[in-house]
Amino acid sequence: MRRWDYRAAVEHVAESGTVFERWRLGFCADIRPGTEAWVLLQGGNDIGSGLIGHGFVASEPYQAAAEADPDATDWFIAVAFDALLPLGEHLRPSTLGHAIPGIRWAGATGPSLVAMPPSSEPVLRRLWRDYGPTTADPAEVAAGTLPPGAVSNVQVNRYERDPDARRACLAFHGTSCAACGFSFESTYGGSGAGAVAVHHVVPPAMLDSAYQLDPIADLIPLCHNCHAVAHGVTQPRSVSELRSIISAFGHMRGEVLSDLALQAQDDARRILEGGQA
Repeated sequence: MRRWDYRAAVEHVAESGTVFERWRLGFCADIRPGTEAWVLLQGGNDIGSGLIGHGFVASEPYQAAAEADPDATDWFIAVAFDALLPLGEHLRPSTLGHAIPGIRWAGATGPSLVAMPPSSEPVLRRLWRDYGPTTADPAEVAAGTLPPGAVSNVQVNRYERDPDARRACLAFHGTSCAACGFSFESTYGGSGAGAVAVHHVVPPAMLDSAYQLDPIADLIPLCHNCHAVAHGVTQPRSVSELRSIISAFGHMRGEVLSDLALQAQDDARRILEGGQA
């Protein structure tokens, strides 16, 4: 793999959920998009080696100019990393070797690509779940802890992951879901504190690059069910659409909206319809 700014990649994954990198194969391999990829940090001892990342192959193998010789070509794949541990927090070879013997976890200097036996997958996921990445959202599944078909991906944007924007949003709007009214704290007490998600009213892709986020007008609290339904379509559903869907299938509680909330919904509707706020 080419040299990369690993610390920046870790931050990018924490903000957006995914970072794409080019991985050098050196030869044409039978690798298909969607194949899981585990990243092993290579070093000379237990401290400097270990499992440090997870992702998926995002392209067919392709040829490009070799890094060492511009006149030659190498084979590469694109990898979408969805979980990267900070340096120093990787799973140690001693832990990996005890659970999955027969693989050289420390001091590996061989091929940059090694196929893992299928029998090791559930053990690897258990180790990754127990010792790997944690999520800020207690209801969010850490990438790599379950087989690919067992979970569905909900696309969020970096504003929804920004802790400062989240705090400002919840301080103003409260922690109950703006669509269905569900309250984690009312249902689970202190154990539910901080579990609610925040949702961007207008997709950032539809806004000018110079737009300054207003966490009060642009973000709204949603429970995880409503958040998944909001992001379940190409153009995310609005809070009003979610309320209409819920109303069509059950009871919706009454609510008095503030003038600011009503104005924010009107502005969002005009932007989504192609007008100007």
